[in-house]
Amino acid sequence: MAASRVTPSRAPFRSTQCAVRILTLLLLFATPLAAQQSPRVRQQREALDRLRGERAALERRMQELQSSVHDLNEEMLNLDRQADVAASLVRTLEDQLASITEELDAATDSLSLAQTELDIRRAGLQKRLVAIYKRGPMYTFEALLSAPSFGQLVARYKYLHQLARHDQHVVQRVAALHAQVARQRDVLVRLRNTLEINRQDKSVEEERLRALERQRGRSLVSVKRAAQETEERLAALRRDEARLGGIISAAINAERRRTETATRAPTRTSARTARPAPATASAIRTSDVGQLDWPVQGTILYDFGRAQKANNTAIRWNGIGIAAAMGSPVKVVAPGTVLEVARIGTYGLTVVVAHGGNDFSLYSSLASASVAKGAALAKGQQVGTVGTTDPELPAHVHFEIRRGGPAVDPKSWLRARR
Repeated sequence: MAASRVTPSRAPFRSTQCAVRILTLLLLFATPLAAQQSPRVRQQREALDRLRGERAALERRMQELQSSVHDLNEEMLNLDRQADVAASLVRTLEDQLASITEELDAATDSLSLAQTELDIRRAGLQKRLVAIYKRGPMYTFEALLSAPSFGQLVARYKYLHQLARHDQHVVQRVAALHAQVARQRDVLVRLRNTLEINRQDKSVEEERLRALERQRGRSLVSVKRAAQETEERLAALRRDEARLGGIISAAINAERRRTETATRAPTRTSARTARPAPATASAIRTSDVGQLDWPVQGTILYDFGRAQKANNTAIRWNGIGIAAAMGSPVKVVAPGTVLEVARIGTYGLTVVVAHGGNDFSLYSSLASASVAKGAALAKGQQVGTVGTTDPELPAHVHFEIRRGGPAVDPKSWLRARR
């Protein structure tokens, strides 16, 4: 009978000891769990990733535009789209900043409540442990054996059992609160880090937006300046072309008048036997196509016809540009007479050679001329040296062939290179 009393009397105490051990193990080995991002913050992060991907694509396109001939309107449109994306990024980061701040406040409140409850539970548990220690390991036996009746013994047993279960629940709650506090602290650390990163990202995006706005302003100014410079250059080219055309037209008209005068002049023979004076034959014949020597050895800088420049301006070349070393000799491609030696605006120092039959060749952008107006030239004779007139182009010779006045592609008349 005594044995049967002793065995159940130790159950509450053993339950309490088991709970204390569980608490100790949990306090020692419990680790904080990483908190997951809220759906709203995750969606905002995905939106940021999409916007950054779009921005990267726009930046790649801008590099392509800047490294090739392109339309300035497309470049401006690209800058506008980049600015819109940057503004969207800033707005999204502001929304995310507000969401993270709300989560941070909620996590702080949750941590405060959990910490308060944990302190209360620990204080209560510590009092219980002190009381159990002070009463000693035999207190349960004494409480049960001192019962005056069997009914009170059973009642005391039930009470002690309930007390042990309550203590065990407190231990489990303390362990759960400890884990919750650890998780909340981890959430706070993560949120603070995310908040700081978000603020840095926002600052970077705001600076990027301001830079894009400045670049857009500079591009607008550049577009206006380029348009103005192009218009001025085209106007100068038209003036110079008109001047050069006037020189050639005057030569053609002079040749026509000379021919007409020679035709009308009286001769010793009768009028019935008079014959028109023959026109001067051209030294450049159809058979010379692809056979003329180059005026200077070098590489083709630009071709005959309309050309698109990198800043989206267009220009029409009446000849070809042959790049060569500064000071290289420039030679006439066929026999002729020097019609003009002059500086003609955008053409620079120019030598115009008349080959007869209203055919002419032009050698422009010269550093110096070695012939004078009216001089007769043999094929291959030097007329000047390579120079530079256009500051955007390297040293070269601008070479033209004009037949009957209009310019033709001179490259088709030059000897093919091997």
